[in-house]
Amino acid sequence: MTFVNLDSVEASARAFEAQITYLEPNNPINRRYVSAGQEANTGTYAPYNTEVRDGRSISEHFSLDKHGFVHGRHVSQVGDFLDNDQVAAAYPDEAIALIKQLTGADLVFPQGWMVRTPGELAKKKKVDGYQHQGGIQPQAGEAHCDFAPDVAEMVAENYYRQMCPDGKPYKRFISASLWRCFSDGPQDWPLALCDGRSVTPGEGIKNTLVVVDDIPSIEQMKAPIEGEDKMLAAHIYQFNPEHRWWYFSNMNRDEFLYFKFYDSDSSVTQQVPHTAFHDIAAVNPTTRMSIEMRTMAYFL
Repeated sequence: MTFVNLDSVEASARAFEAQITYLEPNNPINRRYVSAGQEANTGTYAPYNTEVRDGRSISEHFSLDKHGFVHGRHVSQVGDFLDNDQVAAAYPDEAIALIKQLTGADLVFPQGWMVRTPGELAKKKKVDGYQHQGGIQPQAGEAHCDFAPDVAEMVAENYYRQMCPDGKPYKRFISASLWRCFSDGPQDWPLALCDGRSVTPGEGIKNTLVVVDDIPSIEQMKAPIEGEDKMLAAHIYQFNPEHRWWYFSNMNRDEFLYFKFYDSDSSVTQQVPHTAFHDIAAVNPTTRMSIEMRTMAYFL
């Protein structure tokens, strides 16, 4: 395990107990099936009482290289994040400019967005030919990171070849999420981020992503899949008492979180597990509405 001492600034932040959901031991088959408005896992998960700290009062203390995430202010020109046309017209260019400013990357490419909410909007009927982007899904409620490292390396290389077929080789890439909440605070299911320094190398467990029109039975979900080792896969995590969890209270539409799925530079923090958690202490909470955009930043 990796033990991370809180520095004096971090120790000053408000701390409270919340339940973070982790993968239970003895799950030989781990897959995440997604369809329109529905997601299901083959693994078994359980909540663990965990200390979470509110980073709002020390927002400027966090850095990408050290913690693996940053929080900041950014006013978007998108008036309605539920309007795909509005999002497509403005948000990708906004994301590119913001992430270049945050990272110093030479090239930034958005890879699609998703709205997430625990509310009724996420409950949809079957969609033929479902594509896992541009829609509305329930919140992801277990500790995970969207790409396993080898998958991130594969996606980064393939995407770079697609976008820059004649481009010179890149020296580094960061696969990450640009995330913002566009419902008023406090939210019922805010997002928690794990300090990447507190994650032990090799700790994550692969969780294959399977996109379907309908969620199959558990027996079908666990049936063998040819070529599964070549499919997209996330990292999921088992409980580790050394994990250091943070969230930012009362986020609004003019704020963002930018956090790493994977950084190819091994000299800095590389991955940030994250999850929604139920904030039972929130007074008169609103239903969380958030938008996340997967992005790839390249350094030439």
